[in-house]
Amino acid sequence: MAKKIPMRQCVGCGEMKSKKEMMRVLKTAEGDIVLDTTGRKNGRGAYLCFSEECLKKARKNHGLERSFKISIPEEVYDNLEKEYRDNGNATKQ
Repeated sequence: MAKKIPMRQCVGCGEMKSKKEMMRVLKTAEGDIVLDTTGRKNGRGAYLCFSEECLKKARKNHGLERSFKISIPEEVYDNLEKEYRDNGNATKQ
């Protein structure tokens, strides 16, 4: 019997992909929005493709705001873009 692969939807482009192919963005109990590089931290998660393009789409269409049900300041998106680049996960599409 084949093992079930957990699928998640990107809040940027809307594509369904396996969990391992995506980056988890996390809202902590304190209300901070951070990248969860391990995928195991506690908190509410939303998923983005490993593409800066998807982060930009999520910023434009308020995908993260809908997922977390809070308004997200521009500085948080700027920090996420920086973290994306620092983790070496961002690729241009």
